[in-house]
Amino acid sequence: MQGREILVAVTGGIAAYKAATLVSRLVQQGNGVTVMMTPSAEKFVGEATFAALTQRAVAREVFESQAFPLGAHIELTRNADLLCIAPASASFIAKAAQGHADDLISTAYLAFKGPVVMAPAMNTNMWEHPAVQRNLEQLQSDGVVCVPPGEGWLSCRDVGSGRMAEPEQILEFIGQH
Repeated sequence: MQGREILVAVTGGIAAYKAATLVSRLVQQGNGVTVMMTPSAEKFVGEATFAALTQRAVAREVFESQAFPLGAHIELTRNADLLCIAPASASFIAKAAQGHADDLISTAYLAFKGPVVMAPAMNTNMWEHPAVQRNLEQLQSDGVVCVPPGEGWLSCRDVGSGRMAEPEQILEFIGQH
């Protein structure tokens, strides 16, 4: 899996801290990694963390004209070999399933033509909700690879399904695509 250009999208949720380990491991394997973050993700992990791990600027806005004159969603996806969304929030999953494009990550998702690996993370009740499951079914029929969440202790103090897969599991899925 060395030498690939991987775009990692981090959406909001406490599992964003696991994305730092995922990004670090991808870089250690010799991949070029660029991170995109939603404003909600920045509430959990700072931009500086990902910039230090990747030695690259973190993309946060659709219109960062100085860094990306053609639009970040176009320039970042053009040379990427794979897009990984980790964690993938219920909000992002719904946007992607319906084709909404109102932020950097949702527009990048629609502009990207390569393999997409998604690692959902959310509260058990959210994960089990029929709307979330319906949206995931749509994404999988669109060709998105879903790394199933695990079960265990959640930050909301519940125990159940919805924990983002461990970075090692996500790496396995990335290596297969």
